[in-house]
Amino acid sequence: MTTLTPILTKYWDRPDSFTRSAYEADGGYRALRTALGMPQDDIIQAVKDSGLRGRGGAGFPTGMKWGFIPQGDGKPHYLVVNADESEPGTCKDIPLMMANPHALVEGVIISSYAIRANFAVIYVRGEVLHVIRRLQQAVAEAYEAGYIGTDILGSGYDLELVVHSGAGAYICGEETALLDSLEGFRGQPRLKPPFPAVAGLYGGPTVINNVESIASVPSIVANGADWFASMGTEKSKGFGIFSLSGHVTRPGQYEAPLGITLRELLDMAGGIRAGHRLKFWTPGGSSTPIFTDEHLDVPLDFESVGAAGSMLGTRALQIFDETVCVVRAVLRWSEFYAHESCGKCTPCREGTYWYKQMLKRLEAGQGTEEDLETLLDLSDNILGRSFCALGDGATSPVTSSIKHFREEYIRHFETGSCPFDEAASTVWAGANA
Repeated sequence: MTTLTPILTKYWDRPDSFTRSAYEADGGYRALRTALGMPQDDIIQAVKDSGLRGRGGAGFPTGMKWGFIPQGDGKPHYLVVNADESEPGTCKDIPLMMANPHALVEGVIISSYAIRANFAVIYVRGEVLHVIRRLQQAVAEAYEAGYIGTDILGSGYDLELVVHSGAGAYICGEETALLDSLEGFRGQPRLKPPFPAVAGLYGGPTVINNVESIASVPSIVANGADWFASMGTEKSKGFGIFSLSGHVTRPGQYEAPLGITLRELLDMAGGIRAGHRLKFWTPGGSSTPIFTDEHLDVPLDFESVGAAGSMLGTRALQIFDETVCVVRAVLRWSEFYAHESCGKCTPCREGTYWYKQMLKRLEAGQGTEEDLETLLDLSDNILGRSFCALGDGATSPVTSSIKHFREEYIRHFETGSCPFDEAASTVWAGANA
């Protein structure tokens, strides 16, 4: 497989791709007209039949999530788009909203109509002010054209759409912490059940989806469920944006069918930077267990990556060559998770703190092999015991790096410093010749 499937990214190279006029010229908002002429349940069924799974990391079937919303309950329904993209390595939603915001807006309108919601929110990471302004402009243009507001295109359907800016907290990427933030509270995860589909925003039934998931809906309505399902694999259907960053010749966004391999993506991206070789990489961002060059041919779909010992996540492929110290990379990620822990539960709050302290010592060459066992024991006490997935994700780089690169950890305390320091590396090589 060497063919890309540019759909969401098709017109990113156009200088005016973010405008309504350019989007409409390329067929934008035709799917909305089609959807408004369909029964809402038929749209939900089409999304189910397409096999679209959440593009925010968990991979839960989107149509099934929509189907959980109770109908005829007399309560207001809500759609919330999670655009709080904050994980190290994850960088697909921000360029999507910058280059093609109207695909997201059209997806929001169709999705809201399908679940019978009259109020929708796009919750954006607060640091990306340029994206917030771009979205606000797109929403204003959609209001002006009558795509949002009262009696949309004469259908009798009303929708209000708000772009909400967060305050820069990684924890608000967790769906229930995002809801608390929207309601004006400190962003901390809620106890589940009840799940958002039953009691979400303001206590009403709520669907929360990732940017890419919602932006994919117009193409499904326009081209049909079978068209979308014809791409990808049997259980991981459709296309997705793969974000290649790090030591690769041409980093960037590569939109391809699920099931493509890193080897194929690297071929299209010009390979690892000249004169170097692949050492390790993340298949789904920093919160997924790392892979090595042994995993180059693992199909990048939910099932295959899981069977190989990691998670597809957000398809954030961070590429590291042999010049990178694994211990230092894991330390940097652990510092991020310790900083971003909301502190609500003890395993995550204390565990990420001790990750940071121990890895600092190990990276400086002051640890012992016993510390590695302590790190693994600490990971066992975080995994599955933290309040939300942030704690679980923090364990992934630690446990997987020890699994694949235990010898590199050992080299640190045998040399008394990071062996990637030239002098220390020379001493270690001489002593072990």
